[in-house]
Formats: sequence, C-alpha cells, structure tokens
Amino acid sequence: MGEEEQRNGNGRKEGRKSKYAVACSIVGSIISILMGYDTGVMSGAMLFIKDDLKTNDTQVQVLAGILNVCALVGSLTAGRVSDWVGRRRTISFAAWIFFAGSVLMGLAPNFATLLAGRCVAGVGVGYALMIAPVYAAEIASAESRGALSSLPDICISFGILLGYVANYLLAKLPLVYGWRAMLGLGALPSAALAIGVFAMPESPRWLVMQGRDEESLAVLRRECNTAGEAEARLAEIRTAAGLADDSTPGEPAPNSSGKGVWKELFLHPTPPVRRIVVAALGVHFFNHLTGIEAVLLYSPRIFKATGIATRNEVLAATIGVGVTKTVFILVAILLVDRIGRRRLYLSSLAGIIASLAFLGLGLTVVEHSAPHHAAQWAVVLAITTVFTFVASFSIGVGPVTWAYSSEVFPLRLRAQGSSVAVAINRLINAAVSMTFVSLYKAMTIGGAFFVFAGLSVLAAAFFYLFCPETQGRPLEEIEEVFSRGWRARSSSAEVELPGSTVPDGNGKADGNQST
Repeated sequence: MGEEEQRNGNGRKEGRKSKYAVACSIVGSIISILMGYDTGVMSGAMLFIKDDLKTNDTQVQVLAGILNVCALVGSLTAGRVSDWVGRRRTISFAAWIFFAGSVLMGLAPNFATLLAGRCVAGVGVGYALMIAPVYAAEIASAESRGALSSLPDICISFGILLGYVANYLLAKLPLVYGWRAMLGLGALPSAALAIGVFAMPESPRWLVMQGRDEESLAVLRRECNTAGEAEARLAEIRTAAGLADDSTPGEPAPNSSGKGVWKELFLHPTPPVRRIVVAALGVHFFNHLTGIEAVLLYSPRIFKATGIATRNEVLAATIGVGVTKTVFILVAILLVDRIGRRRLYLSSLAGIIASLAFLGLGLTVVEHSAPHHAAQWAVVLAITTVFTFVASFSIGVGPVTWAYSSEVFPLRLRAQGSSVAVAINRLINAAVSMTFVSLYKAMTIGGAFFVFAGLSVLAAAFFYLFCPETQGRPLEEIEEVFSRGWRARSSSAEVELPGSTVPDGNGKADGNQST
C-alpha cells in the first residue's frame, strides 16, 4: 500500500487507495458479471429460441422483461436480508439463485420452463444489483469510493460482452443445443462465486451495526495505512450508526436488524432523508428511460433494420457494442473520483441526447427508403450512433447511477434504501424491455428513439436540480450535504479544481476540500 496521502473533506489525512479494499470490491462485484452475462446472452439466444420453440413477438417481449419483473422480488427483499445476515452472505445467496436459474434455462424443454428459469435468475439479479455496489461503497475509502462502487457496472458490461461472445461462438452448435448451452453456461461461475465469496471480509460498517467492533476494526486495519486511521474511521462509523462514544462495547446499533427503516424512509423522513430518497430513486428512474435496455437487448433487431443481414454479422456487431460499453465504463472509473459525479453524469447525458436524436433520424430515413436502397449516409449514421450512444451512457449515466445511489443513504438506511432504488431500476427496465417492440411497431423504430431522447432531456434537468455533488465526502458526511436544501451545487462549483474552496449548495463558501 502506498505511503502517499491526501486530505479528505475534513482536512484529515487518509491513505490514497487500499489495494485490499480494491481486491475485496472486485470479488464482491463479480456477481454483477453473472447478471450482465444473462442480459447479453439472451439478446442473441432469443434469435435461436424463436426458431426452435416457435415463439411469437409477445412471448419474446415477456421473456425479455420477466427477468426484471422478478428482480423486483429480489431487490425488495435483498436489503432486509443483507441487514440480517450480512453483505457477504447475501452475495453468496444471490450466486446460488443465479445457479438455479441458469440450470433451469439450460435444461428447459419448453417455453414455460425457460420462462421459469429466467424468472428465478431475475430474483438473483435483484439481489446482485442491490448488494454489489453497497458492499463496494461500504468497504472503500472516500477518495476511491466512486471508482469502487462503479465496479459492478463494469462487471455488468464485461458480463454482457461475454454473453455476446458466447452467442457468436455457440451459434455454430445444432439449434436444439445452441441456445441452451448459451443460457446454461452461467451456472459454472455462479457456483464458484457462491463458495469463493467467503474468502473476502464482511463490510466493516455492517459489523459495527451488529456490535462487532473488534471484527470491524480488524478489517479497517487491513484497509488503512495506520492503526490510528483505522480507529478514527471506526469512531466515525459508530457515530453514523447511532452509537454514543460511551456506549457499551459490543452493543448493536439501534435498528441493527433493519426494522423500522421503511418508516424512516417514506412515512416520517427528515428533510435531508427526503431529499436523499428523491435523488437516489430518481437517478434509477431515469437510468433506463434513456433507452439503454432497448439498445442492448434488441441491438440485433436494430442492426437488421440498418441492413446488416446475416446472423453472424448481427452477432459480430453486438460484440462491438459490448466492447464499446466495457471500454468506456473503464474510462468512467478513472474519471469519477477525479472530476466528480455531476460533471460526468451531465456530460454523459449530452452525448446520449445527441446520439439518440441522430439514431432516430438515421433509422427513420432507412425505414422510409425502398428495400436495399437506403441512403448510405443514413445507414452509417444509424450504426455509428448506436456505438456513440452506448459509449455516452457507459462513461457517465451507467456507472454514476450505481455509485451515487449506493453512497447517499445513511448507514442505517443504506441496504433497504438501495433495495428500493434497485426495484425502481428493474421496474423501468422491465417496462422498456417488454414494450419496446410494441412501441416501435406503433410509431416506427426511429420514432421510439426520439421519445428516449426527450426523456433523456428530463433526466438531465432532474440530476442538475436535485443531485448535489458527493465526490470526496466520507459516507458518514453525505447526509450533511443533503441538509443544505434542494438546490444542487452551482456550475461554478463544478469547475473548481480538486482541493480548492467551493461554494456549497446554497452558494456559500465551503471550506471543506475535495479529494
């Protein structure tokens, strides 16, 4: 671990990045690879399922969207489960659910069994999407938290890419075996992760909530540069958990089992908690209204609409989409702790809006052209903007959504608050994936992307108005950021260099330094 240090928002020195925390976050985020693989592999497998099982468009839409409907069950229960049994065991539980779903899909003799397996896998998706970023955020230090809590998104993208590659390679198998091999392959890494996850530590913040301070301190000592820094962080966590300095050692925090959290979130929230709920749920609400799921899940149909004819060409093009998504999320991980959440998210949305508008234009021209006589510029524009859209989403909106929502909730509310945010995410995802085919048939495929462009403008307005910057803030201080009012930091604050004095959300000078 390097000796270089930098100051956090309170002027206290902390080590830059803990290799131990990075390693733990990577292992904890592997569950997201499984979720991404399931999404990516299904986009190609649906082409073969339709031929083998003779499914119609309605069944295809249901198959695509049922994963997200069932993910609601997983996400809404995952928060309470993780408060009860811990973050680590929840990751293992999610992996076993994925294992069961993959086996069912891989052995499915008919559409009903395939749908059941997809639904079981969906419950695992709900657990994975909630627990991976929460674990990463809770084990990371303030200056590396944005990158580490974005790791689940890069893992999702890597999983999607693996799914596309599996489609391409396994497409050569006989029809009856090909799609089953694609879907069943996810069972092997699921079982390995379910067992291997116990090699990593429990979240130190969850351990404090359970009154296991000594175990928490042992984890923090491995993360921090010095014993003093570990003890200082433990004291902050205890305070955030509602434990007084003179409380009995080993005493669990109030509501350590997660009881009463929903009441505090939705029935009687304090003004800061109310703002946090709006911000965290809002970023997930708008995440899929940009149309990302439509592009990822139905990219083969989009490429076919542009004139890419053969199945191998379509699958090869989708691999290009997966590579683009993965590369640009890696760029986002390098930037999110340097330039902040707000600038990255809003810049990303600018690229999304432009890409969707030009994608809609290109597809509209192609659709209204005579077969095989579409203007070459329109075909090139449509194909290019699929990639620029994926790149724009992946460099900001995708990773920032998960990083932001996992860090803004106070410790006592984080797991269950994040579970509700994930439920919103899956609900909108399901709505988009289950209606996209019907939408573009009703108003043309180009018109559908114009709609997504308009919704992305609303997303930009929401984030600008309701989501203040959290860059460099310890988790235990973020609630204080939301206590300043609805107004997000002004644009002048966003262009300040790290370490400089910036105005707070009400325009007043804030002496805290960002990292």
